Amino acid sequence: MTEYAPTGHRLGLCSVTFRHLTADEVARRAADAGLEAVEWGADVHAPPQDPDAVRAVRAATERAGLVCCSYGSYFRADPGESASFPALARAAVLLGAPRMRVWAGRSGSRETGSSERRGTAARLREAALIAADHGVELSLEFHTGTLTDTVASTLRLLEEADAPNLRTYWQPPLDSPDDEALAGLAALADRVSAVHVFSWWPGNHRLPLAARDELWTGVFDLLRARGLRPDALLEFVPDNDPAVLSREAGTLRRAAADGPARPAHPADAGARARSPRRGT
Repeated sequence: MTEYAPTGHRLGLCSVTFRHLTADEVARRAADAGLEAVEWGADVHAPPQDPDAVRAVRAATERAGLVCCSYGSYFRADPGESASFPALARAAVLLGAPRMRVWAGRSGSRETGSSERRGTAARLREAALIAADHGVELSLEFHTGTLTDTVASTLRLLEEADAPNLRTYWQPPLDSPDDEALAGLAALADRVSAVHVFSWWPGNHRLPLAARDELWTGVFDLLRARGLRPDALLEFVPDNDPAVLSREAGTLRRAAADGPARPAHPADAGARARSPRRGT
């Protein structure tokens, strides 16, 4: 395997990127691309109701010389869903995952009433307590159609849940120009455990990561200026094509690499940056 210089960030892959591949193949390709970690999804590769499959995924990870950085669960803190969480926490431990990714409901912050919001926060708090008993951290998916659809709502929810082991992911919101995306990250950065890395523009049209190189250079400059090193996980690639993973991982590695000291990104000072390039 080719040796790569460390970046300061743990670079990895979300297994949902290649749902159509076996866990062994996902792990092998991630290792061949010089990545260090995998976030395994509960939907296909590591279902919580199948402990033998979870053990096999852990074994595949270790054979490839990788670590499991997180367990991508689809727990949404819905009413009646709390009973399913202990099994997810046990699966995370079996997988060797120090973190679980969870979702904040099924409706956006503008569509969610105050009572429903309080219930979601309470269920997240309860889940965080169970996770803590298993030695696991929780992190919220930062996503439209949930209570983490804006930075302000995400920060509010973290305060409402009031759990020390609850943090959040970050990813560039759909159709957000670079300056808006980076300003959001600047506001949320201290609570971010991991970044989902992709280049979509417009909408969910998948571009090579390099098509938004200014965004991703800005992301890592901002994090570096804050002294933060969250995991950086490739999530989805153009055409779901495993053949492009090494190229995308190389782009990520270059963006994340420590280099000569550079000034903090303008987003950290509230100034405007350039909009993303729209080319491929």
